[in-house]
Amino acid sequence: MIGPSRKGYGFLEEGSSHGQKFGKLKKDEFDGYNSDNHPRKNSPVTLDAPHIDPLMVIENAPYDPSLSPLSKSPWSSHVNEDASMSNSIDALVGSLVREEGHIYSLAATKDLLYTGSESKNIRVWKNQREFAGFRSNSGLVKAIVIAGEKILTGHQDGRIRVWKVSGKNQQQHKRVATLPTLRNYVKCSMNPSNYVEVKRHRNVLWIKHYDAISCLGLTEDHAYIYSASWDKTFKVWRASNFKCLESVAAHDDAVNALVVGMEELIFTGSADGTVKIWRREIHGKGTKHFFSHTLLKQECAVTALAMGGEGNFLYAGSSDGLVNYWVRETNLEHRGILRGHKLAVLCLVVAGNLVFSGSADMGICVWKRSMNEEHARINVLSGHTGPVKCLAVERDLDAMCNERRWILYSGSLDKSVKVWKVSENATTPTTTHPPRGSVDHFPPVSSLRKSGSKRY
Repeated sequence: MIGPSRKGYGFLEEGSSHGQKFGKLKKDEFDGYNSDNHPRKNSPVTLDAPHIDPLMVIENAPYDPSLSPLSKSPWSSHVNEDASMSNSIDALVGSLVREEGHIYSLAATKDLLYTGSESKNIRVWKNQREFAGFRSNSGLVKAIVIAGEKILTGHQDGRIRVWKVSGKNQQQHKRVATLPTLRNYVKCSMNPSNYVEVKRHRNVLWIKHYDAISCLGLTEDHAYIYSASWDKTFKVWRASNFKCLESVAAHDDAVNALVVGMEELIFTGSADGTVKIWRREIHGKGTKHFFSHTLLKQECAVTALAMGGEGNFLYAGSSDGLVNYWVRETNLEHRGILRGHKLAVLCLVVAGNLVFSGSADMGICVWKRSMNEEHARINVLSGHTGPVKCLAVERDLDAMCNERRWILYSGSLDKSVKVWKVSENATTPTTTHPPRGSVDHFPPVSSLRKSGSKRY
């Protein structure tokens, strides 16, 4: 069965009552590129300039210190020096506290941590101290992934920004592209058949998300970028030239989560309550994704996905607080449910034999996977005063040689990022520091969603 891709949409023919011509494109379709890629108001790039070919506009923004969020940084860090030096199994190392703005996304690599918030700033932390920062002029930061020397950010305005660290100064980040690129956008808009009707009397180009990007993914070789959106689709981009290769109408409601698996498999989780599997095939210079089957179908929204165990385990968190999991070696047979949260699971991450689940109940459950594929909750990390929205994890390089220990980062709607040290050496299930308060005092789950829907 072929999954619905861009060819499955009802395209609008030239001259139809709803068709759009390039000359009648809405002005705001280009405003995002002008403001985003050329922040200096005294030297804007305009498409009306006779000496500029819009297809040849290079999308980058030179570093401008005056635009750096560091110049007015409202962040402060609180480091627990005793915990930093401690070899205890689990410990809160420190907190990175912000005076305003929820934390929506995290990404960690080696000794650097990237944080995204509703302020449109992306901040870079090194050794729990603010190291650098850069800013997008539109769209709060919903997702961050790191692809070698590039940083990809997904935004509420439906665009992906690509950044690169300056070769001269690691504290400077240069925007090298906004996806879809202006070149591809203009070229695609010339053909009326490239428009799809997403709502009555509203047509958009198939290469652009018309709603918020919920998550980003990468193939292992970094050849392809995946973006999932509340517009019910996921899109595939070639990393070498940032061209959109395919758009797949994947679900009946918002796509909340996507992970790239082994053997050309893609997994998507949606507000429609399903987890679906897609198979990628290379067709000429592009890709084609085929629907395989539905792993899960339920009433509650699927809110988070994660893979672990070298791609052998798939975990899916839901708005009912449960985490389902499957094992690839047995043809993705459903193996069980992890029950540890009172409210929606908002994020998942896997490291070694540990699974971390963050929830609207403000707690982080730590699960340990055994050799027989069973899971036990060995701890509950508490300290946040708001829903835990995102998690990232890196190996603790300071751990002793006989210990597998991890640095866990948690971002919350309480405007803070917390840093934890967590060890796999725990042998008995324990629950220390349970989430504060009772379920009656937890923030309403509806506050996490858009217009009361199942979009997280």
